[in-house]
Order: sequence, then structure tokens, then C-alpha cells
Amino acid sequence: MDGASYQRFPKVKIRELKDDYAKFELRETDASMANALRRVMIAEVPTIAIDLVEIEVNSSVLNDEFIAHRLGLIPLTSERAMSMRFSRDCDACDGDGQCEFCSVEFHLRAKCINDQTLDVTSKDLYSSDHTVVPVDFSDATSGFENPEDQRGITIVKLRKGQELRLRAIARKGIGKDHAKWSPAATVTFMYEPEIHINEEMMETLSLEEKTSVVESSPTKVFALNPHTQQVEVVDPEAYTYDDEVLKKVEAMGKPGLIEIYAKEDSFIFTVESTGAVKASQLVINAIDVLKQKLDAVRLLEDTVEADDQFGELGAHMRGG
Repeated sequence: MDGASYQRFPKVKIRELKDDYAKFELRETDASMANALRRVMIAEVPTIAIDLVEIEVNSSVLNDEFIAHRLGLIPLTSERAMSMRFSRDCDACDGDGQCEFCSVEFHLRAKCINDQTLDVTSKDLYSSDHTVVPVDFSDATSGFENPEDQRGITIVKLRKGQELRLRAIARKGIGKDHAKWSPAATVTFMYEPEIHINEEMMETLSLEEKTSVVESSPTKVFALNPHTQQVEVVDPEAYTYDDEVLKKVEAMGKPGLIEIYAKEDSFIFTVESTGAVKASQLVINAIDVLKQKLDAVRLLEDTVEADDQFGELGAHMRGG
């Protein structure tokens, strides 16, 4: 029935999970919910990022604004971001955004005293809170054999006699306000494809025709079994909905040889984190934020229903 609502119970199956990467299946829901989850992960899960920079000394080749912008884009560990206050809502500092409840203070002091160029990096930032520090990329999976080869994210390079001293304030925010607060490097989802091969029709094709069908796909979705000489589906998720295979079988005069459908209630998500929060925590936080938004919509609907029922009395009771 058009317009009918029904209760859904989405299911999640984890396929791959790392600190900065997650791949999972989301089933028994629809595209609106999948896309809502994706958008919340990108733009509405809060993190902590440098938002205010006070330059004391800067004799480097980069101007103050350039350095402040680079500092803002350094990802900071944000496990406590969900429990922090937004600076605009903080009553402890009257919205000034410089108290322990809504901000974290950083200091940087660097001076080059020899002829060798000094790299000033994110590891030179000293935090007032040990739980909020620049993300460390020099782990075993970073590809650097020697930890000294990776000293963090480069902020500026100093030559002999040049100096940089500054104070920075990091605050809670969301990617919708500025990209520096987005915890996601990328979040994508695709419909899970369902591929059917008409075996009887496939038997009527020559070996060369079968090979041409396999090779018509830009990605390795199909393969020719060397023993049975049959076309098989080896990786359905490699299909990119390009329709090249379907065009090929149509051109061969074999419509219906291969049929490909998108499962409208099954999605495959790929999530990459900036490191501010772990990929698994990013998904969990996004679900919490999405629940809060749905609760707000439900409350609004209840309020509108009360106004319809009680008219001016309902609005007066709310102070309207």
C-alpha cells in the first residue's frame, strides 16, 4: 500500500574492522535510512578540533592565518567529544569557549638554532588534557620501519633563527559547521547486487562468446571456469552498476542471459576514519546522533498534535 508505514528492524553484519576502517552490511532497511546514517557520520558526529589560535611569535615563511588553518585540520583524539559541551551552550564560561568543560588548550614553542631545517609537526603540540592529543600515525601499520621517519603532521619548516610560539584552543564541533570537525575521511555505501545467469541460454554460446561476455565487465565480476568452461560469478560486489555486461548480451542477441538486480533492502558500507575516533565508534556515535534527531522529530509531532487538539491552550501552556 502506498504511503503505508511499517516497523523495521535493521541488522548489521561486520565484515572487516580496523581502528581507521570498517566494512559492514546493513540489511532489512531502505535507502533513506542508509543515506541518513552516511550523512550523519560525515557531518553530524562531533569531534574536537583547534578553533582559536593566538600567535605570540612567528618568524617563519608562513603567515599567521596559514598556520592557524593548518592547525585546525590536524585530527585530534576525540573519544570524549560526545560528553563535552558545545562552547556556545557552555554556562561555565558563558559561551566564551575557554573552560575545561568545552575546550582544551594547546601550546607550541619551536625555534631552529642550527643550520639544519627544523620540521615543526603535530607532535610539538602540548595539550592540557592527555585524552585530547594529535592523532599518532607512527604505529606499526603506517608503513614506516623507523618511527623517526614519521614525526607527525608537518605544520611548518623553520630555518636557523626562525621561531614559532603560539597558544591554541580546541573546541567541540561538527562537520556541518566546518570540515575540520568531520571524523570521516570517506563514507560510502552501495546496494548489494544480485546476479543471475541463465545456464540454459549460456550453453548455446561458443567459448569465444563466453570469453567476450566475461571480458565485457570493467571489473572482475565474472570468470570462465577452466575445467567446466562455464561462466561463473566470482565477485558480485565488484559490479559497479555500469551495465556493460547487459549491453554486451543485448548486442549478442541474448537478452535475459544475465540479469542483475540491486537488493533494495541490503547495503554494503565502507567507513574510513580520520583517526579522531575509531571507525567502530564513529558508526556507534552516528547511530546515537540519529536516534537523538528522530526523538526530536517525534517530540515535535507530539507538540503539533497537542496544538491541534487543545488549540491556543496547548500553546499557552508551553509559553507560546
